[in-house]
Amino acid sequence: MNNTQRKSGESQRSTPSDTALRTLYLEALQLVERLHRRLLDVVKDEFDRNGRSDINAIQALLLFNIGNAELTAGELRSRGYYLGSNVSYNLKKLVELGFISHERSRTDRRSVRVSLTEKGTEVAELVAGLYERHVASIEHVGGIKAEEFQSMNKALQRLDRFWNDSIAYRM
Repeated sequence: MNNTQRKSGESQRSTPSDTALRTLYLEALQLVERLHRRLLDVVKDEFDRNGRSDINAIQALLLFNIGNAELTAGELRSRGYYLGSNVSYNLKKLVELGFISHERSRTDRRSVRVSLTEKGTEVAELVAGLYERHVASIEHVGGIKAEEFQSMNKALQRLDRFWNDSIAYRM
């Protein structure tokens, strides 16, 4: 039996709860993708309102996530601070624009550690201010309570763990 036959046989045996789970799973995937794009739009809008066109939303979020830390490019990716494949390009660009300083590690000369400059800290603080305004109004305006965020975050963490396991165990 080939994969196509196996998949069609599996779908014929689906239960109503399997169908409901499939629908909810696919909807969640779409929402995760849409929310990430929407967050980038929100950050871009904040920078537009502040007359900042010198940096894009992805770079601004990267600066916010670095914060006061001194990290390597690998640490940025492994800690989930950067969502993309071209972290080196954006780091190089941020160094060129004066938002990030970089220094070779004393212990491993192949490794470069990055940290924010004063200019980079200004951007990180702009994003932090945006988030603080959201926190102040999200319950009243958005109708989302702390308990709902706790449930949502727990579910997203479990989904993240599931996907990690899918990769690690080739599920």
